[in-house]
Amino acid sequence: MMQGPGFASDIPEIGTFVRIQGEQLPAKVGENIFEQDGMYADSNFFSVFTFPLKSGNPKTALSNMYSVVLSEEVAKKFFGNTDAMGKTIELPLGKERAFQQFEVTGIVPKTPQNSSIKIDMLLPMSLNEREGQRDDQWINFYLNTFFVLNPGADISKVEAKMKDVYERKAKDQIKEAREKYNFNNTMVYRLQGLHDMHLSTTYGAYNGLVGASKPIYSKILGGIALFILIIACINFINLTMARSLKRAKEIGIRKVVGGERSQLIAQFMGESFLLSLCSFILAIMLVILVLPFFNTVSNKELSFSYLLDAKLIGGYIALFLFTSILAGFYPALVLSGYDPVETLYNKARFSGKNYLSKSLVVLQFALAAFLMVATFTIYSQFTYLTHRELGYNDKNIVILYGDRLKADKLNVFKDELKKDPAVLSVAARQRGFWSTLAKVDGKEIEFTLEVFDTAYLSTYQIPLAMGRNLSPAYPSDSTSSVLVNEAFVKKAGWKDPLNHQVDFFYDSIKYNVVGVVKDYHYSSLLEDIKPELFIMNPKYSYGQLIIKIKPENTSATLKHIEKVYKAQQPFQPYKYEFKDATNRLQYEAEEKWKQIITFSAILSIFISCIGLFGLATLAAEKRTREIGIRKVLGASVSVIVTKLSQNFLQLVLISIVIAFPAAWFALGKWLENYPYRITMGAGIFIATALVIFLIALLTVSYQAIRAARANPVNSLRAE
Repeated sequence: MMQGPGFASDIPEIGTFVRIQGEQLPAKVGENIFEQDGMYADSNFFSVFTFPLKSGNPKTALSNMYSVVLSEEVAKKFFGNTDAMGKTIELPLGKERAFQQFEVTGIVPKTPQNSSIKIDMLLPMSLNEREGQRDDQWINFYLNTFFVLNPGADISKVEAKMKDVYERKAKDQIKEAREKYNFNNTMVYRLQGLHDMHLSTTYGAYNGLVGASKPIYSKILGGIALFILIIACINFINLTMARSLKRAKEIGIRKVVGGERSQLIAQFMGESFLLSLCSFILAIMLVILVLPFFNTVSNKELSFSYLLDAKLIGGYIALFLFTSILAGFYPALVLSGYDPVETLYNKARFSGKNYLSKSLVVLQFALAAFLMVATFTIYSQFTYLTHRELGYNDKNIVILYGDRLKADKLNVFKDELKKDPAVLSVAARQRGFWSTLAKVDGKEIEFTLEVFDTAYLSTYQIPLAMGRNLSPAYPSDSTSSVLVNEAFVKKAGWKDPLNHQVDFFYDSIKYNVVGVVKDYHYSSLLEDIKPELFIMNPKYSYGQLIIKIKPENTSATLKHIEKVYKAQQPFQPYKYEFKDATNRLQYEAEEKWKQIITFSAILSIFISCIGLFGLATLAAEKRTREIGIRKVLGASVSVIVTKLSQNFLQLVLISIVIAFPAAWFALGKWLENYPYRITMGAGIFIATALVIFLIALLTVSYQAIRAARANPVNSLRAE
């Protein structure tokens, strides 16, 4: 492709460049066939990037067109424990897909999980170019191209020069495309820092690059961690205050013997720092223990070594200091202010309404309620995504992948499969999804092009909205007829779509619309249904078989399918998928988030209950004499428990009133990311309120019952 060498040759600030492109290929090793992710790269790949080679010469590893570099994992998969260096594998080349031998010239260690470039099987870019990839196009960009800029280069100036180079070198191609195809698109080339790809929402890691993520995920995880940390700090304050009355004599004695308030503050702050340090050490141990579980839940391969970064370590120290001060300052201030006379006569009591502790409990439960609403919402959305009607039947559908099946080979393949009566229907379509455009009534429409055979709609049980299906009974159907979906009709603005024309102006082909397919979710529910056009042109080949089977004795049916596949496609790796399972995998990220949020909600509620328990203990300590008097006057345990509990339930009610509007707004925004989503009804909030109230009541009741059942003589003796 022209962009790499074209820009590098005309812009002095560009030192060198390297291009990569991903592709999945069948690899033959001996008698075994493997389906393997591969990547084409320029020969200077190992000079530009710092990937180490365990074996081989980085300068020459990709210099030969028929050389291949493997990762340790792939080398072990291909050759077992045998040294792979110098061994050969076979890959299909050319239109005939004939296998050609490639020599293993390098072995790389496993690529780090956080790398956007993952090496499994690396092939020379010169081979890709020889395979027919055009290298003379300026208005077609498909390769990931990395430039190494010279030190001190101004990116804005480089981008300005790229614009000049493009307009000059692409001038003739743009003119030709405008005259032939009415090409009016304006291409603008930009530079993106390598580190920016991972969290980019505009130019992510695709086409051979991996690991693209969304910054919102990092923010959500960070927000959850902050929520739990705040709840933990609140707990420390409330629990310290709750047990402070038991240390009243200690504080009084220290003051009587000459202890200064500043010394007491220093002591209590020191205790806070010591507890935080112990907690920090314990947290590190927990991270090491829980990391495998977190990797499973989040679908990551994080390593503890990633945390040993100088900036991160500085952040840990700052977090430790901040947490210690946040958790310890207020208790130290209050405890150091006790009057020594009152403490030594057991008369130390909290004065006032204790607004801070109550406010902290409200904040705790507001955060917990927020996470609980998030849990119910995500559960409901995930259930909706996995159970919504798709517009077709994906049950008992087996998907196979073939290689460039033409109509004659396809018919033989289908006949062999149907010899088993458990195979109900077999259809075919192209491999993957193709997006293109055509003209309808003079305007261009972009759509998904679906190359299919006539059994496709019936196998998936997709109904027609009007017109008829394509059929071999109409010879013109394979050359000049198409079907479109309802979204296409809507986009085109047709009231009566039948017999309208679709003009593939770049191929000078016009098709007549003979039928309209009812909209169905051919991609995931994470996307709107887009315009789709169905074609049966014999110039295209098929790459996917859709097999409808009986649900009984599935294993025997799959053995028959495998036998036929290996006979018909001997040089392709056999792999099958069930359509309903692959549909569910589309929502793997949502399922992971469901698990993460659920665990976070449970943890936050548990920690909040500890804080509530502490505040209940503090309240019982404050009202010991009141409880004693009430019991002497004949109050029952249930009356006292009700009296002690109602104040806390009021706090929980306030937290819910605060949390629910915030949760409704935030989760409403989150749901806007889904074109097909639930409505946040009252049920979610009612369920959350009931759970929170029940948990809070159980937490408070224990301490209330314990205080109510205490002997009133003990509480009144000091009077």
